[in-house]
Amino acid sequence: MVVIAVPITEVFAYIADGTNNPQWRPGVMDITPPEDGPDEGAVYGQGLRGPKGQRMDGDYRITDYQPPNRLAFEVIAGPARPTGAFDLEEPVAGATMVRFSLDLQAKGLMKVPMRFAGKVIERQMRAEVDCLSRLKDRLEAGPDEEEAEAEAEGEAPEA
Repeated sequence: MVVIAVPITEVFAYIADGTNNPQWRPGVMDITPPEDGPDEGAVYGQGLRGPKGQRMDGDYRITDYQPPNRLAFEVIAGPARPTGAFDLEEPVAGATMVRFSLDLQAKGLMKVPMRFAGKVIERQMRAEVDCLSRLKDRLEAGPDEEEAEAEAEGEAPEA
């Protein structure tokens, strides 16, 4: 859980737009947004930094989209397929409390390899939860100089 000194609508919009993931989740190498933007059912193509820095798939689908309070997802590609959710509250005006949960339940044939890879996956999942402090720092810092200049000139920032 983290409290971010930014209004809830801005925090939700930033989290819901998966193209922001590389800015606050260091394990994300690349992201392909859905054609219609974030919404329930939208699928993001995502490349994650795996063992020895190799790219591995980590595509995910938004399963619950309730602006500005809840965004849930399920990973649909890759060796681990957790489900997760961001739950947001506004305890005081202009601040947002973000709770992040991540759950991985091995099913069927995945139970055997998960016993061996469990520690690695557990460490990766803990790292994802730890990214909340990076999210807070990124949002409270505001737009970076390149984004601010582009907005001032009426242009879209470069990706």
